[in-house]
Amino acid sequence: MDLTPFVDQLRRDLLTAADAGGDEARALAERLTAPLESSVRLALLSALSQAAEELTGQLAPGAVDVRLRGSDIGFAVTPPPAPEAPEPPAAAAAEPAPDVDEGETVRITLRLPEQLKTRVDEAAARGGVSVNTWLVRAVSGALEPAPRPSSDSRRTRWSGGSQYTGWAR
Repeated sequence: MDLTPFVDQLRRDLLTAADAGGDEARALAERLTAPLESSVRLALLSALSQAAEELTGQLAPGAVDVRLRGSDIGFAVTPPPAPEAPEPPAAAAAEPAPDVDEGETVRITLRLPEQLKTRVDEAAARGGVSVNTWLVRAVSGALEPAPRPSSDSRRTRWSGGSQYTGWAR
């Protein structure tokens, strides 16, 4: 991003305002615009850096950085990492279906909402097992101890969507 058009606009506005004060005011404004140019550029860079910090706060753990190349300013946007897909429970898929005829079994009555029952039926059909076997696997998987978190405590998981808000010019 080239700051020159913004600095030039400020110079024109200053000279226009000085015209109201006569020739001496215009001459003074012309003498002041050259030394003020670097201050104006620095003020604009500071404002853009602060805006990037605010955007970074909203994108965390993503980031927006202001980069200066010569007299041009650029932005580098680092999006937050994509959310990791949950791993399918390996225990339920890897273990053979418990044999309901083996050992003691108990009969229970399970009441499910109709929509949930339909989903259970579909899941069992996809797995090629009976509803009873599917339910036994689901209950067994739910009772398994949860996997331990990674030893790398610095790893973070971002569970938000990919929506960014704010403005940039």
